[in-house]
Amino acid sequence: MLKPNETKMFHEAGESADAIARQLVANDGIVTGLVDKLKAAPPRFIVTCARGSSDHAATFGKYVFETQVGLMTASASPSISSIYHSKQQLDGALYIAISQSGGSPDLVRAASGAREAGAHVVALVNVEDSPLAKVADTVVPLRAGPELSVAATKSYLCALSALVHIASRWKGDEALYSALQATPAAMRATWAMDWSALVNGLVGANDLFVVGRGLGLGAAQEAALKLKETCGLHAEAFSSAEVKHGPMALVGRDFPVLFLTQQDESIAGIREVADEFATRGAKVWVTSSDPAQAHRLPVAAAPHPVCAPLIAVQGFYKAANALSIARGHNPDVPPHLNKVTRTV
Repeated sequence: MLKPNETKMFHEAGESADAIARQLVANDGIVTGLVDKLKAAPPRFIVTCARGSSDHAATFGKYVFETQVGLMTASASPSISSIYHSKQQLDGALYIAISQSGGSPDLVRAASGAREAGAHVVALVNVEDSPLAKVADTVVPLRAGPELSVAATKSYLCALSALVHIASRWKGDEALYSALQATPAAMRATWAMDWSALVNGLVGANDLFVVGRGLGLGAAQEAALKLKETCGLHAEAFSSAEVKHGPMALVGRDFPVLFLTQQDESIAGIREVADEFATRGAKVWVTSSDPAQAHRLPVAAAPHPVCAPLIAVQGFYKAANALSIARGHNPDVPPHLNKVTRTV
Protein backbone atom coordinates (compact mmCIF):
# COMPACT_ATOMS: atom_id res chain seq x y z
CA MET A 1 0.00 0.00 0.00
CA LEU A 2 1.23 3.49 -0.88
CA LYS A 3 2.49 5.43 2.14
CA PRO A 4 1.88 9.18 2.59
CA ASN A 5 5.57 10.07 2.34
CA GLU A 6 5.97 8.12 -0.91
CA THR A 7 3.76 10.28 -3.15
CA LYS A 8 4.87 12.95 -5.57
CA MET A 9 2.34 15.27 -3.95
CA PHE A 10 4.04 14.86 -0.57
CA HIS A 11 7.51 15.58 -1.94
CA GLU A 12 6.45 18.44 -4.18
CA ALA A 13 4.33 20.16 -1.53
CA GLY A 14 7.21 19.71 0.90
CA GLU A 15 9.51 21.61 -1.50
CA SER A 16 7.30 24.72 -1.45
CA ALA A 17 9.17 26.68 1.20
CA ASP A 18 12.54 26.20 -0.50
CA ALA A 19 11.03 27.08 -3.88
CA ILE A 20 9.61 30.32 -2.51
CA ALA A 21 12.89 31.26 -0.87
CA ARG A 22 14.68 30.79 -4.21
CA GLN A 23 11.93 32.61 -6.08
CA LEU A 24 12.18 35.75 -3.97
CA VAL A 25 15.89 36.10 -4.67
CA ALA A 26 15.67 35.29 -8.37
CA ASN A 27 12.62 37.47 -9.07
CA ASP A 28 13.37 40.65 -7.17
CA GLY A 29 14.94 42.39 -10.15
CA ILE A 30 12.01 41.40 -12.38
CA VAL A 31 9.45 42.54 -9.82
CA THR A 32 11.28 45.82 -9.19
CA GLY A 33 11.37 46.50 -12.93
CA LEU A 34 7.65 45.79 -13.21
CA VAL A 35 6.87 48.06 -10.28
CA ASP A 36 8.92 50.87 -11.83
CA LYS A 37 6.69 50.62 -14.91
CA LEU A 38 3.53 50.57 -12.80
CA LYS A 39 4.61 53.65 -10.88
CA ALA A 40 5.55 55.49 -14.07
CA ALA A 41 2.17 54.69 -15.66
CA PRO A 42 -0.23 53.78 -12.85
CA PRO A 43 -2.91 51.33 -13.96
CA ARG A 44 -6.55 52.30 -13.55
CA PHE A 45 -7.51 48.86 -12.26
CA ILE A 46 -6.30 45.26 -12.12
CA VAL A 47 -7.77 42.24 -13.89
CA THR A 48 -6.84 38.65 -13.12
CA CYS A 49 -7.35 35.67 -15.40
CA ALA A 50 -6.83 32.03 -14.39
CA ARG A 51 -8.47 28.66 -13.90
CA GLY A 52 -8.43 25.97 -11.21
CA SER A 53 -5.87 26.38 -8.45
CA SER A 54 -4.44 29.40 -10.24
CA ASP A 55 -7.84 31.09 -10.03
CA HIS A 56 -7.78 30.54 -6.28
CA ALA A 57 -4.42 32.29 -6.27
CA ALA A 58 -6.12 35.10 -8.20
CA THR A 59 -8.76 35.35 -5.46
CA PHE A 60 -5.95 35.79 -2.96
CA GLY A 61 -4.36 38.37 -5.27
CA LYS A 62 -7.58 40.38 -5.30
CA TYR A 63 -7.48 40.77 -1.54
CA VAL A 64 -3.74 41.43 -1.51
CA PHE A 65 -3.90 44.20 -4.10
CA GLU A 66 -7.07 45.78 -2.75
CA THR A 67 -5.85 45.79 0.88
CA GLN A 68 -2.20 46.65 0.25
CA VAL A 69 -2.24 48.77 -2.93
CA GLY A 70 -5.81 50.03 -2.80
CA LEU A 71 -6.58 49.26 -6.44
CA MET A 72 -9.80 47.60 -7.61
CA THR A 73 -9.11 44.04 -8.78
CA ALA A 74 -11.59 41.93 -10.73
CA SER A 75 -11.56 38.44 -12.23
CA ALA A 76 -11.93 38.06 -16.00
CA SER A 77 -13.75 35.14 -17.62
CA PRO A 78 -11.53 33.56 -20.29
CA SER A 79 -14.61 32.55 -22.27
CA ILE A 80 -15.36 36.20 -23.06
CA SER A 81 -12.40 36.11 -25.44
CA SER A 82 -12.12 32.42 -26.27
CA ILE A 83 -15.69 31.51 -27.23
CA TYR A 84 -17.64 34.79 -27.30
CA HIS A 85 -14.86 36.73 -29.08
CA SER A 86 -15.94 39.91 -27.34
CA LYS A 87 -13.42 42.74 -27.24
CA GLN A 88 -12.91 44.36 -23.86
CA GLN A 89 -12.00 47.94 -22.97
CA LEU A 90 -8.80 47.39 -21.01
CA ASP A 91 -6.77 50.47 -21.84
CA GLY A 92 -4.72 51.37 -18.78
CA ALA A 93 -5.35 48.09 -16.97
CA LEU A 94 -2.87 45.74 -15.35
CA TYR A 95 -3.83 42.24 -16.52
CA ILE A 96 -2.39 39.37 -14.49
CA ALA A 97 -2.66 35.88 -15.99
CA ILE A 98 -1.73 33.02 -13.66
CA SER A 99 -0.97 29.49 -14.81
CA GLN A 100 1.27 26.58 -13.88
CA SER A 101 1.69 25.34 -17.46
CA GLY A 102 0.88 28.45 -19.46
CA GLY A 103 -0.53 26.13 -22.10
CA SER A 104 -4.31 26.41 -21.95
CA PRO A 105 -5.60 27.99 -25.19
CA ASP A 106 -8.33 30.04 -23.53
CA LEU A 107 -5.91 31.76 -21.13
CA VAL A 108 -3.46 32.46 -23.95
CA ARG A 109 -6.20 33.90 -26.12
CA ALA A 110 -7.58 36.01 -23.26
CA ALA A 111 -4.14 37.41 -22.39
CA SER A 112 -3.38 38.14 -26.04
CA GLY A 113 -6.72 39.93 -26.41
CA ALA A 114 -6.07 41.94 -23.25
CA ARG A 115 -2.74 43.10 -24.61
CA GLU A 116 -4.36 44.13 -27.90
CA ALA A 117 -6.99 46.01 -25.87
CA GLY A 118 -4.33 48.16 -24.19
CA ALA A 119 -3.59 46.31 -20.96
CA HIS A 120 -0.14 45.62 -19.58
CA VAL A 121 -0.14 41.82 -19.40
CA VAL A 122 1.83 40.08 -16.65
CA ALA A 123 2.14 36.29 -16.75
CA LEU A 124 2.79 34.45 -13.50
CA VAL A 125 3.77 31.10 -14.95
CA ASN A 126 5.91 28.12 -14.04
CA VAL A 127 6.84 27.19 -17.63
CA GLU A 128 8.83 30.19 -18.79
CA ASP A 129 8.79 29.37 -22.51
CA SER A 130 5.06 28.60 -22.58
CA PRO A 131 2.57 30.15 -25.02
CA LEU A 132 1.18 32.32 -22.21
CA ALA A 133 4.61 33.70 -21.39
CA LYS A 134 5.18 34.55 -25.06
CA VAL A 135 2.12 36.83 -25.28
CA ALA A 136 2.86 38.70 -22.02
CA ASP A 137 4.56 42.07 -21.62
CA THR A 138 6.20 40.91 -18.39
CA VAL A 139 6.85 37.36 -17.20
CA VAL A 140 7.20 36.71 -13.48
CA PRO A 141 8.39 33.09 -13.25
CA LEU A 142 6.90 31.02 -10.45
CA ARG A 143 10.14 29.00 -10.24
CA ALA A 144 8.41 26.10 -8.51
CA GLY A 145 10.48 23.60 -10.47
CA PRO A 146 9.07 20.43 -12.04
CA GLU A 147 5.67 19.41 -10.70
CA LEU A 148 4.66 15.88 -11.75
CA SER A 149 1.73 15.16 -9.48
CA VAL A 150 -1.58 16.11 -11.11
CA ALA A 151 -2.47 18.02 -7.94
CA ALA A 152 -0.81 21.45 -8.08
CA THR A 153 0.81 22.32 -4.75
CA LYS A 154 4.11 24.18 -4.82
CA SER A 155 3.13 26.02 -8.02
CA TYR A 156 0.04 27.35 -6.21
CA LEU A 157 2.04 28.50 -3.20
CA CYS A 158 4.66 30.05 -5.46
CA ALA A 159 1.89 32.01 -7.19
CA LEU A 160 0.79 33.37 -3.81
CA SER A 161 4.31 34.45 -2.92
CA ALA A 162 4.78 36.12 -6.33
CA LEU A 163 1.60 38.15 -5.80
CA VAL A 164 2.72 39.29 -2.34
CA HIS A 165 6.17 40.08 -3.75
CA ILE A 166 4.65 42.40 -6.37
CA ALA A 167 2.31 44.06 -3.86
CA SER A 168 5.02 44.64 -1.26
CA ARG A 169 7.40 46.25 -3.75
CA TRP A 170 4.60 48.29 -5.34
CA LYS A 171 3.45 49.56 -1.96
CA GLY A 172 7.04 50.13 -0.84
CA ASP A 173 6.30 48.14 2.31
CA GLU A 174 9.58 46.75 3.60
CA ALA A 175 7.83 45.17 6.59
CA LEU A 176 5.61 43.11 4.30
CA TYR A 177 8.54 42.12 2.09
CA SER A 178 10.56 41.09 5.15
CA ALA A 179 7.57 39.07 6.39
CA LEU A 180 7.40 37.32 3.03
CA GLN A 181 11.08 36.45 3.31
CA ALA A 182 10.39 34.96 6.75
CA THR A 183 7.40 32.94 5.56
CA PRO A 184 9.32 29.88 4.25
CA ALA A 185 10.59 29.20 7.77
CA ALA A 186 7.03 29.31 9.12
CA MET A 187 5.92 26.99 6.32
CA ARG A 188 8.63 24.48 7.20
CA ALA A 189 7.61 24.57 10.86
CA THR A 190 3.96 24.01 9.96
CA TRP A 191 4.85 21.09 7.67
CA ALA A 192 6.19 19.31 10.77
CA MET A 193 3.03 19.87 12.82
CA ASP A 194 0.34 17.29 13.53
CA TRP A 195 -2.91 17.57 11.56
CA SER A 196 -3.97 13.97 12.21
CA ALA A 197 -7.17 15.21 13.88
CA LEU A 198 -8.35 16.49 10.49
CA VAL A 199 -7.25 13.36 8.64
CA ASN A 200 -8.92 11.01 11.13
CA GLY A 201 -12.05 13.13 11.24
CA LEU A 202 -12.56 13.10 7.47
CA VAL A 203 -11.77 9.49 6.59
CA GLY A 204 -15.45 8.58 6.44
CA ALA A 205 -16.88 11.98 5.52
CA ASN A 206 -19.10 12.58 2.50
CA ASP A 207 -19.37 16.38 2.59
CA LEU A 208 -17.41 19.29 4.02
CA PHE A 209 -17.42 23.07 4.16
CA VAL A 210 -14.12 24.95 4.07
CA VAL A 211 -14.49 28.48 5.41
CA GLY A 212 -12.23 31.51 5.14
CA ARG A 213 -12.64 35.23 4.71
CA GLY A 214 -10.78 38.01 2.96
CA LEU A 215 -7.16 37.01 2.47
CA GLY A 216 -8.07 33.44 3.44
CA LEU A 217 -10.95 32.94 1.00
CA GLY A 218 -8.70 31.79 -1.86
CA ALA A 219 -7.05 29.28 0.48
CA ALA A 220 -10.48 27.90 1.37
CA GLN A 221 -11.28 27.53 -2.33
CA GLU A 222 -8.00 25.75 -2.92
CA ALA A 223 -8.52 23.38 0.01
CA ALA A 224 -12.01 22.47 -1.18
CA LEU A 225 -10.74 21.75 -4.68
CA LYS A 226 -7.91 19.55 -3.41
CA LEU A 227 -10.29 17.53 -1.25
CA LYS A 228 -12.49 16.85 -4.27
CA GLU A 229 -9.51 16.13 -6.51
CA THR A 230 -7.32 13.96 -4.31
CA CYS A 231 -9.73 12.51 -1.74
CA GLY A 232 -13.01 12.06 -3.60
CA LEU A 233 -14.63 14.21 -0.90
CA HIS A 234 -17.37 16.68 -1.79
CA ALA A 235 -16.12 19.94 -0.31
CA GLU A 236 -17.37 23.48 -0.85
CA ALA A 237 -15.65 26.77 0.04
CA PHE A 238 -17.44 29.73 1.55
CA SER A 239 -16.71 33.10 3.06
CA SER A 240 -17.55 33.12 6.77
CA ALA A 241 -20.07 35.84 5.88
CA GLU A 242 -21.70 33.92 3.02
CA VAL A 243 -21.90 30.62 4.89
CA LYS A 244 -24.34 32.27 7.31
CA HIS A 245 -26.91 32.56 4.53
CA GLY A 246 -28.28 29.47 2.75
CA PRO A 247 -25.38 27.04 3.36
CA MET A 248 -25.78 27.38 7.13
CA ALA A 249 -28.94 25.26 7.00
CA LEU A 250 -26.85 22.16 6.22
CA VAL A 251 -24.59 22.45 9.25
CA GLY A 252 -25.82 20.19 12.02
CA ARG A 253 -24.50 17.41 14.21
CA ASP A 254 -21.28 15.80 12.88
CA PHE A 255 -21.18 17.96 9.74
CA PRO A 256 -17.47 18.73 9.16
CA VAL A 257 -16.28 22.32 8.75
CA LEU A 258 -12.67 23.43 8.30
CA PHE A 259 -11.85 27.07 9.08
CA LEU A 260 -8.70 28.69 7.64
CA THR A 261 -7.85 31.87 9.54
CA GLN A 262 -5.44 34.77 9.67
CA GLN A 263 -4.85 37.27 12.48
CA ASP A 264 -6.53 40.32 10.96
CA GLU A 265 -9.90 42.06 11.08
CA SER A 266 -11.65 38.87 9.94
CA ILE A 267 -10.63 36.67 12.87
CA ALA A 268 -13.38 37.60 15.34
CA GLY A 269 -16.15 36.89 12.85
CA ILE A 270 -14.65 33.57 11.78
CA ARG A 271 -14.28 32.41 15.38
CA GLU A 272 -17.88 33.40 16.08
CA VAL A 273 -19.13 31.21 13.22
CA ALA A 274 -16.85 28.34 14.27
CA ASP A 275 -18.16 28.51 17.83
CA GLU A 276 -21.76 28.58 16.62
CA PHE A 277 -21.24 25.51 14.42
CA ALA A 278 -19.46 23.66 17.24
CA THR A 279 -22.41 24.41 19.54
CA ARG A 280 -24.68 22.69 17.02
CA GLY A 281 -22.52 19.58 17.24
CA ALA A 282 -20.64 20.07 13.99
CA LYS A 283 -17.11 18.71 13.62
CA VAL A 284 -15.01 21.88 13.61
CA TRP A 285 -11.31 22.48 12.94
CA VAL A 286 -9.69 25.93 13.09
CA THR A 287 -6.15 26.77 11.96
CA SER A 288 -4.38 28.76 14.65
CA SER A 289 -0.99 29.42 16.22
CA ASP A 290 -2.72 29.96 19.58
CA PRO A 291 -2.57 26.81 21.76
CA ALA A 292 -5.73 28.01 23.56
CA GLN A 293 -7.83 28.02 20.38
CA ALA A 294 -10.65 25.50 20.54
CA HIS A 295 -10.65 22.80 17.83
CA ARG A 296 -7.17 23.89 16.80
CA LEU A 297 -5.16 22.73 13.81
CA PRO A 298 -1.65 23.99 14.59
CA VAL A 299 0.18 26.41 12.32
CA ALA A 300 3.26 28.51 12.91
CA ALA A 301 2.61 32.17 13.64
CA ALA A 302 2.49 34.23 10.45
CA PRO A 303 4.98 37.09 10.25
CA HIS A 304 2.20 39.14 8.60
CA PRO A 305 -1.53 38.39 8.09
CA VAL A 306 -1.04 38.54 4.31
CA CYS A 307 1.36 35.59 4.57
CA ALA A 308 -0.92 33.42 6.73
CA PRO A 309 -2.66 31.62 3.83
CA LEU A 310 0.68 30.32 2.53
CA ILE A 311 1.41 28.81 5.93
CA ALA A 312 -2.05 27.29 6.43
CA VAL A 313 -2.16 25.77 2.95
CA GLN A 314 1.28 24.22 3.50
CA GLY A 315 -0.09 22.33 6.50
CA PHE A 316 -3.27 21.47 4.65
CA TYR A 317 -1.45 19.91 1.68
CA LYS A 318 0.31 17.42 3.92
CA ALA A 319 -2.99 16.49 5.57
CA ALA A 320 -4.80 16.19 2.23
CA ASN A 321 -2.11 13.85 0.93
CA ALA A 322 -2.46 11.60 3.98
CA LEU A 323 -6.26 11.74 3.83
CA SER A 324 -6.26 10.74 0.18
CA ILE A 325 -4.36 7.54 0.96
CA ALA A 326 -6.46 6.85 4.06
CA ARG A 327 -9.57 6.99 1.84
CA GLY A 328 -8.04 4.56 -0.66
CA HIS A 329 -6.94 7.05 -3.33
CA ASN A 330 -3.65 7.96 -4.98
CA PRO A 331 -3.31 11.76 -4.80
CA ASP A 332 -0.87 11.83 -7.72
CA VAL A 333 -3.32 10.40 -10.26
CA PRO A 334 -6.88 11.58 -9.56
CA PRO A 335 -9.45 9.91 -11.84
CA HIS A 336 -10.37 11.64 -15.12
CA LEU A 337 -7.81 14.46 -14.67
CA ASN A 338 -4.65 15.49 -16.50
CA LYS A 339 -1.76 17.68 -15.39
CA VAL A 340 -2.39 20.26 -18.11
CA THR A 341 -6.04 21.13 -18.69
CA ARG A 342 -6.60 22.59 -22.14
CA THR A 343 -9.88 24.49 -22.26
CA VAL A 344 -11.15 26.81 -24.98
